[in-house]
Amino acid sequence: MIFTQHYLACLSQGSYLIGDESTGRAVVVDPRRDIDDYLSEAAEHGLRIERVIETHIHADFLTGHLELAAATGAQICYSEEADVEFPVEPLRDGQRISLGEVTLEVLATPGHTPESICIVVYERGDDEVPYGVLTGDTLFVGDVGRPDLLAGTGLSSETLARTLYDSLHDKLLKLPDATRVFPAHGAGSACGKQLSSETSSTIGEQRRNNYALQLTDVDQFVAAITEGQAPRPRYFEFDSLRNRELRPLLDVKPPPLLDIDDVCEHARAGAILLDAREQAAYASGHLRGAVNVGLQGRFAESAGLIFPPDRDIVLVGDAALADESKTRLSRVGFDRVIGQLRDLPSVFTQRPDLVETASRVTAEQLAELLGLRPGLQLVDVRNPGETEDGVIPGAQEIPLPALTDSIESLDQREPVVAYCASGYRSLVAASVLRASGFADVSDLVGGFDAWQDAGVA
Repeated sequence: MIFTQHYLACLSQGSYLIGDESTGRAVVVDPRRDIDDYLSEAAEHGLRIERVIETHIHADFLTGHLELAAATGAQICYSEEADVEFPVEPLRDGQRISLGEVTLEVLATPGHTPESICIVVYERGDDEVPYGVLTGDTLFVGDVGRPDLLAGTGLSSETLARTLYDSLHDKLLKLPDATRVFPAHGAGSACGKQLSSETSSTIGEQRRNNYALQLTDVDQFVAAITEGQAPRPRYFEFDSLRNRELRPLLDVKPPPLLDIDDVCEHARAGAILLDAREQAAYASGHLRGAVNVGLQGRFAESAGLIFPPDRDIVLVGDAALADESKTRLSRVGFDRVIGQLRDLPSVFTQRPDLVETASRVTAEQLAELLGLRPGLQLVDVRNPGETEDGVIPGAQEIPLPALTDSIESLDQREPVVAYCASGYRSLVAASVLRASGFADVSDLVGGFDAWQDAGVA
């Protein structure tokens, strides 16, 4: 058997290629849109990708089922409960798919979404103990899938949570303890709140150590997994809809280079200016109105938290980052990247009127400002679970996913300092506020961690 986990750290997303060496038949489960890795591995092992299986209709990224089907002729497979616009092979609970010696078994495990399934993998069809189970967003290492992402669709989070409890206890926990667990996400994903950085486990380990599986009372389970979840990222609804649609395939062409006058024209027409450089480089000088989302952080996810998906995007940072930036944005369905600024350094020298810097403060400077500026607005952009251990006194808690919808709660006439845990999200937030018209905005270098370490509380 060929079994490979393709883990994408920048999205905390796991996809899988499973092949039978005796027949050369293979499937890919939960693929991302840029599919070259799957095609290369299949070619290396002489495999034919016959099916693309999605464990559910994902909301946190745009999946590559259409791209793989177009490239290989593979059949797209979803649960028979899925409602999509393109032809699929419906999968039913208990169905077995033979690749030769390797056999897959479908488990219907609704809860995270109504159409969620898990895929049990057997190296040989008559094995009593499976090799592993691909759990999608039903079971993670250390957590279970959040049930509140379909709020507003007529399905309550409590109803889905109760269904998830049944799926876990009646399906997954019936598997032998030695069965390996391969989820669709790890730590950092917004699809749960306590995901481990480990990307695999076993049913036995999760039975013993996963907090949600320790809760045998269904009411306690429902309360535990519905409380303290981060706000639903604004792009999740968009991606969920796009994953149902017969949408255009991924455009792999690099973004065209644009002169500064063209960039300014696009900005006047409503395009978002996105600078993907690291924090220090952005802070020292950037195009006025540009929002900073550093490529080395949770780039695509952060962009999806703050940008609407229906606007053009112009990249205005380092041109060497353009191709990777475009690819990562496409993974969350942001396909409207219309260009890249040709030469940022020349703008610094030839058009200084278009350049600005970003204010950043240390913990000690912030402590002084809090005493000197009574009108200072302190904004904590961490998620609810992160603020349980404390906030800086006087801070307003506005998680980054909620910032763009909460800007009116802040006074543009008064200074603002944003902070997060370590500094990445706060500079994103500060740049959003600056681009929205706030004149006096800073972010806290090192975030809440630096504030605590400085002992100035």
